[in-house]
Amino acid sequence: MFVRPPGGGTRPPRHARRRKGSAMSGLRRHPKPVKLRGLRDATKRGVAAADLRELLEKGCALFRIPLKGSRVCTYDDGTEVTDEYFETLPGNTTLVLLSGDEAWSGFVCDIARLLCADAHSHRLVEAAKDLMCGERSPRRRKVLGDLLLHLEDSSEAEEREEDEGWFHGVDARFKTKSAYMKYSCENRIRNYMKEVVSFGKSIAKATVRAEFMKTTTGLAALLKSNKYHGCYFDRTDEGTERLCTREGWFTCQGAFDQDVCGSLHSINPYSSRESRILFSTWNLDHRIEKKRTVIPALLEAVRDHRSDGVNLKYFYQLLFTRENLKLVHIVCHDKAPHRLTCDGRKFSKASAPRNKCSVSIGRKRLRVK
Repeated sequence: MFVRPPGGGTRPPRHARRRKGSAMSGLRRHPKPVKLRGLRDATKRGVAAADLRELLEKGCALFRIPLKGSRVCTYDDGTEVTDEYFETLPGNTTLVLLSGDEAWSGFVCDIARLLCADAHSHRLVEAAKDLMCGERSPRRRKVLGDLLLHLEDSSEAEEREEDEGWFHGVDARFKTKSAYMKYSCENRIRNYMKEVVSFGKSIAKATVRAEFMKTTTGLAALLKSNKYHGCYFDRTDEGTERLCTREGWFTCQGAFDQDVCGSLHSINPYSSRESRILFSTWNLDHRIEKKRTVIPALLEAVRDHRSDGVNLKYFYQLLFTRENLKLVHIVCHDKAPHRLTCDGRKFSKASAPRNKCSVSIGRKRLRVK
């Protein structure tokens, strides 16, 4: 029996209204499971809520934060969750509960927090190793591997007895990391000199070959006086030529035609044996190419001016100094022709600037104009 309400019309019985409301609620709202965490508490809590309001109430109770001003956003990209957005979220989505003026811009916040953490934390290293053991995604394994490479940092150690693992495979005569890094750089520069000498020996005409080899003798003397520029890789060097920080960090200087490295490559070969080996793949790249351009230009200068008329300082700078060298990550090493040329006006001493420099070689003194 229906009761006529005041003002006309009919009103269904109370039990009918209750059943109708319950049926509509059942169609409209189902508890949705999500994973909820706080800004500073990375522990994820499972919460089931029918709507955003219920999620906020349960979340604030779990994390003990005020309900007023609270809100949730997605862990991945920091999108704030509204009532409508909540309905579209897949089950078990990870959300972050925020309070007051707290902000979350996505999982990069966790990365930033990790970078600010103590890089020598044993617990952090172990956690990354545990994650890597159970990780199946090749991409995430790569990220974790790179992370471990920098977390396991022993760059503060310098002596062999302080970090035996770093020296594995390194000749016993090297007692410090800096001494070995200096040697490795000297070895690279010596190899550049060997290439010049090898080129000279291949010159067919005997008189030209003899003059060219005289220039290589002068270059070798200058190189020896500058200690083969081992200072480039030596973090203990007090000069201005080293390419790394005091801690041992090297930064890629970008391809030959770039001012900076677009990928911001960096490495600290002093930190671990793995980093030391990886650094050996980085290149000291010649902007004006050594084999294609500089050495042939040196031959041209010898033919035109003989060895005693060649501007040795100019070619020395192009072959061995930072005036023409850039440290680059293997990815940034462009092996295509650089198409940069030497300055023909600087080939001879007569056209070179009149500033003089000299270096001592034993009892002799070699002067280069």
